[in-house]
Amino acid sequence: MPPSAELPGFLHGVAPILDRWGYLAIGGVIVVESFGVPAPGQTIMVAAAIYAGYGRMDIWLVALISFLTAVIGDNIGYWIGLRGGRKAVHRWGKYIFITPKRLEQAEQFFARRGNRIIVVARFIDGLRQLNGVIAGITKMPWKTFTLYNAIGAALWVGFWTTVAYQLGANIVTLMEHAHRYRWIAIGVVVAAVAIYVTFHVRHVRRRRARNEAAAAALLEEPHA
Repeated sequence: MPPSAELPGFLHGVAPILDRWGYLAIGGVIVVESFGVPAPGQTIMVAAAIYAGYGRMDIWLVALISFLTAVIGDNIGYWIGLRGGRKAVHRWGKYIFITPKRLEQAEQFFARRGNRIIVVARFIDGLRQLNGVIAGITKMPWKTFTLYNAIGAALWVGFWTTVAYQLGANIVTLMEHAHRYRWIAIGVVVAAVAIYVTFHVRHVRRRRARNEAAAAALLEEPHA
């Protein structure tokens, strides 16, 4: 592995973990972050992608492990929220740093922006760790959650691994700009998803109306 000095300052904290445990560190940190623990999942993924840029890790394996463990961790969070409910999360959440305040703030954000926020939840600190738990508490259908969660995880992993792999240590500058304009980016993504869902629902309704009209026409035909 490259020495920690080759990494930007904010990545120094995860460098020893990554140096020692390699791919296991990526998967372990991301999976626990994804069900509520405030672990440096995004940071270690970015560090691993930079390592891959130096030729010390495989970027495809970094991306695959990051995606799979993100989805698995979010599903663990979903079942925690679904089976345990809000009371259980309030009672036991303190052991994995899910405080009532953190949960309430995330729920309010979730409620204001609808279920489709799951797609961009991974780009938002705080919501990234709790979106599975909240989806479970609100009893979102598991298939719906899994679909949007997988899309969000793929976008998150694809964006950060590609950028970190290509830019290396210069990623610091990009992350500073990304943090500054994150709400604009989130707004664009949410709008895009909303437009897609609107057109999809409209298409389904029109198709259903045509089918009903065709069925009605068949019923009205005179019998021989």
